[in-house]
Formats: sequence, structure tokens, C-alpha cells
Amino acid sequence: MLIQNLAVISTLLYTCIIMDPTRASQISVQSWGQVDGKEVKIFTLRNSKTQEVDIISYGATITAIRTPDKAGKIDDVVCGFDNIEGYLSKVNPYFGATVGRVANRIGKGQFKIDGTQYQVSRNIGNNSLHGGLKGWNSKIWETSIENDTVIMTLLSKDGDEGFPGDVLASASFQLTDDGKLIIEMKSTSTKATPINLTNHSYFNLAGHGTNAAEIYKHQITMSADRWTVTDAESIPTGEILPVDNSIMDLRKPTILGDVINKVPGGGFDYNFCLPGCLHPDQEKFVAKVIHPNSGRTLEVLTNQPGVQLYTANFFPAVGADPIVGKQGKQYFKHGAFCLETQNYPDAVNHENFPNSILRPHHLYYHIVTYKFGVQA
Repeated sequence: MLIQNLAVISTLLYTCIIMDPTRASQISVQSWGQVDGKEVKIFTLRNSKTQEVDIISYGATITAIRTPDKAGKIDDVVCGFDNIEGYLSKVNPYFGATVGRVANRIGKGQFKIDGTQYQVSRNIGNNSLHGGLKGWNSKIWETSIENDTVIMTLLSKDGDEGFPGDVLASASFQLTDDGKLIIEMKSTSTKATPINLTNHSYFNLAGHGTNAAEIYKHQITMSADRWTVTDAESIPTGEILPVDNSIMDLRKPTILGDVINKVPGGGFDYNFCLPGCLHPDQEKFVAKVIHPNSGRTLEVLTNQPGVQLYTANFFPAVGADPIVGKQGKQYFKHGAFCLETQNYPDAVNHENFPNSILRPHHLYYHIVTYKFGVQA
């Protein structure tokens, strides 16, 4: 359901607890400041395994994920800020946000649909990135709670950042007792328009702020058997190459520190193509990441055809001014990684890429599951 009865929570200005006696999970909501006179809310999802997830209505953004290690010590394993001012700042690299209307890049910010040429906002050189100058990551979403799920909705008007059609979008967040953070993203449109949503959380299973020293110890396994080649501006050329016998082959467990500095561009920032035909309603394995010292694990599943592996290459280098995050932690280059499930970048301009055009009377549906646990 894309539109929820928001009146149910209109009086929840400060704090409430939603509890279902048949479930172990619970949700609390508080006020978290204002943006342009509109209230920002923060929701905390909890399960019976001492795991918690914080989400704010600004950008439908995940601001914290707290999960135990093998000794029971709980750490926050995503980068972010302590307050709304951090998320409004120019140094915010889309921490935890729901990114749209089109995640990743559109070459020259241009595309053609049914013979009509469109020019959308260009915010990274001559290209468009993550929805343009004011994408969905920087808008306040409407919110509601349905049982153990937080649902956020957004209306993007026709012409928003140059994109056609009124688009109604939703992002829902559910934390289960077996450590799954399930995110469902849906959209409908009044006109044919490109849609490609993603969640842009930056993970470090050793705890946010432990930086490259711990990221390099992470072991990753990814199912992708191909990748999309890009030019000097990170725009796909249209060429798709197999990962075989290359630094892009992560199908066997790989220590990030063994490969990250050998990747062209100073780290991973590439779209990987997931094998097999994906059914719209079925998830497939994307990746598993392990931090050996803490024992924490992250498994990712999705119904999308691709995933962007990004290793925070554009965070400041050690010795430069850092990004100052939660609890004053300083974030530096290679201090986190992203696994952004998605359609291929610039798909709207490549006929050999999966279709990215959402047409009226059709539903865009994207599910991604991030499952947190510990090694046995």
C-alpha cells in the first residue's frame, strides 16, 4: 500500500512505543529537528536479539544499525551523523539515504523516452548523480507505522529535477528477529520515466569510525559474474565484461585489503551484474561480508539485476580534513563499503541494459535484505 493513513500518527510529536504482543519487535518514534519548517522524525526498530535500526524521515535515511559481535558487544556498523545538521551539510556523501528518482549516474543528464528528449539536473561534472541537485535523499518523507514496519512515502512532482511524471514512492523498513533488515521500495508514475532506487548505507562491521585498518580485514564474497565498464567519468560505455581472471572476480572469499588498492580508480566503485533471471518477487544472493575479529557478518539479497560495490574512495585521505561523524568519529578513505542494489547505471541510455523505464499503470518494486549476524 503506497498511501497510508497519516492521521494515525499525526499526534506522535515526541515519543511512542508500538508493541504487538505476538512479536518481539518494537518501534519507537521521536522528533529529530526540523528542515524548512517541517518536522523530521526518527524511528527506532528493535528486535529480541539486541539489534536496533534508526531511520529518519529526511531522505528515508538509515542513521544507525546497532548489532552485537561474537562476544555480545554492540556496535553501530554504519556511518552517519549525530544530528540533522550533519545530513544537511555538503560533506554528507548520501549516508544511509534512499536515493532516487534515479540512483547512480545518467550520462550528460540526458535521455530519450518515446522520442522525447529530456535534460535533468547535472550535479557531478556534466552528468547527473543520485537524482540531481535535490534528489529524494534530501526531501522529507511522510511516515506511518503498520504493525512492525515503518513506511515512508514521497510524492515527486512532474518536472522534479527535470524528470517526467508525478511519481508516488514508498520505502518500508522491517527488522526481524533473525537479524534481517528488509527494505521494500515501490513507485508508480503518471508518465513514462526512469526509476532506479537504492539504499546508500555505508557499512563497517568493526564499528563505524574504525576506518580502513578494519575495512581491509573484511572478507567479501559476491555472486556477480560480470561488470559494467565505465569511462573516466564513471559513465558506463555499454560494454559488459566477465569477471573471470580479473580483480573484479569476488565469487570466492576475498580479503578487501588484498585487492582494494589494485582496483582501477583507487578502490571499488563499479556496478556488478548479478547472474540469472531475477523474478520481480524473489530475492537472490548478492554478497556475504565477514569481519573476522568481531565475527560480525552481513548477507545481502535482492530482486535487482545489479549492485554497486563502493569502498568510500572519495572520503578524505588520512592527513586531510576528515568527515566528522557520529560521536565525533572521523571518517577517512576506505573507511566503509556500500552494497547498493540497483539497476545498471545509465540504463536509460543503453538498450543492452535491463529496462529502467516505469510506465503508467505499472509498479516499480525493489526489495533488498541486509541480514546481520555472527559467525558460529
